[in-house]
Order: sequence, then structure tokens, then C-alpha cells
Amino acid sequence: MAELGFVDLRRMSHACIISARSPEEALRTARHIAAAAVCTGQGGKPCGRCRACRKAGEGIHPDIIPVCRLSDDKGRQKREISVDQIRAVSADAVVLPNEAGRKVYIIEDADSMNIPAQNAALKLLEEPPAGVMFLLCVTNAGQLLPTVRSRCTELNLNGAAAGEAGESRALAAEFVKCAASGDPARLCRWCGKNEGLDSRAAEAFVESAGELLADMLCGREEAFGMSREELLRLHGLLGRCQAWLRVNVGVKHIFGLLAVDAIAGGGNRG
Repeated sequence: MAELGFVDLRRMSHACIISARSPEEALRTARHIAAAAVCTGQGGKPCGRCRACRKAGEGIHPDIIPVCRLSDDKGRQKREISVDQIRAVSADAVVLPNEAGRKVYIIEDADSMNIPAQNAALKLLEEPPAGVMFLLCVTNAGQLLPTVRSRCTELNLNGAAAGEAGESRALAAEFVKCAASGDPARLCRWCGKNEGLDSRAAEAFVESAGELLADMLCGREEAFGMSREELLRLHGLLGRCQAWLRVNVGVKHIFGLLAVDAIAGGGNRG
């Protein structure tokens, strides 16, 4: 844990989205932060030496609670974190910690929470019991509802170069402007121009577009005249594209879908 450095808990929110390129990296960082939260040593935290840190390192600290996708009766991990799991967290969160001064819930693959589960988490994230921390591990924060993201701070560990991230964000802005224009011909031209992206660049674009739409829904970015319903519909479409790219659906197919479905009804706003 020491290679990650010390954690300044005074700057940590009670709810934090940890976004990384891999689930393992996000989880490793979450466990490091959780160890700092329960650490009883002096000086920088986590100290790595106290009893609490040793328990955290062994994965047996009773106040660091993992929440992950369950397995079905055949031992296969389910695709989603369910609303019942989040309700169970809500019920458990009001119980005082066993040993530490706080409890930490690490939600692994938090971007796999289904919509009812995310809605159930809203009040918990906004008004958590005293001394409770939630760490949401994701590889795509854009899969989370804007209302969830607005209740959390975000720690982005993605290793994309600043130039690459800037290019993805610029492409995302161009795409959303095309969709907002309501002009199918303009949108088709843009999709045709960019359908040659490689799979990595396409994933980065889709993720950036989802994040931009989430920012629009939260009022952090201009919405280009789109209604909330239009923003939500487009955000959902990009979420589906992200899922399909993960199972190796072709980039041209994705851009073809965006060209057809990004404008509701295919009409012009005029």
C-alpha cells in the first residue's frame, strides 16, 4: 500500500468515485484509501504498521465492507449490482463501526449498478450516517447516473495522456453539437468522418461524450439547447455503445448506430 502514498482524509469526501482503466487499479486505490480511513497510527495514513492497517491489508478489517456483484446458482458472477444489495448497505450503514472510528463501503464495479440500485443509493450518498464513507470503483464513470455523480467527488486515475484526453473531449463536444442541431445530414457526415477511429480511441470518445452529457445534466456544462429528456436519451444511447465496444462490436457499427439514433425521430429542430 505504501507506494500509493499517504491519504489526506481532510480532503476526502464521504463519497468518492474512483475511475481507472482497470477494475483492479480502481479497487487497489479504494483499499488504500479505506486503510487510511481506519488507520490508528500516528503521522501519515495509512501507516501500514498498526493493527488496523495490517487487518486492512489482509482484507479482514470488519469496518471495510466490500460490495460486489453476486454469483448465480452456477457460480457465475451476475452482470449487475442489484437494488436489494444497495438496500442492504443502507440498513447496515446505520450500525456503528466494530473497531474503527468510521466504516468504509467499497463498491466494486459500481458502474454495474442497475438503475434502481443507483436510485436507491442517492439518499445514502447525499445524507450518509455519520462516519460512513463510500468508495465507488468504476472504469467508466459515464455509466453512473448524473444524480449519483453529482453527490460524489471523483478521483480519475486514467492514464491517458493529456493530449489524448483533450482530443476525446473535443470529439465528444463536436458529436453532441451535431446531435443537438437536429440535422441528420450533419450528424451522418460527422459519423462518417470519424468511423475510422481505432477501438481504443472510439472507447475514449464514447466515454468522454457520456461524461460531457452527465456534466450537462448536472448543469456544469451548456446543454446546447437540449432538454433534460433529450440529454438522458442520448446518455443512455452512449452507455449502450460503451457496453457493445467492450464486447468487440465494430467501431463502424457503433458510429452507424449513432448516426441513426442520436437524433430522436431523425428530425430537424429548424
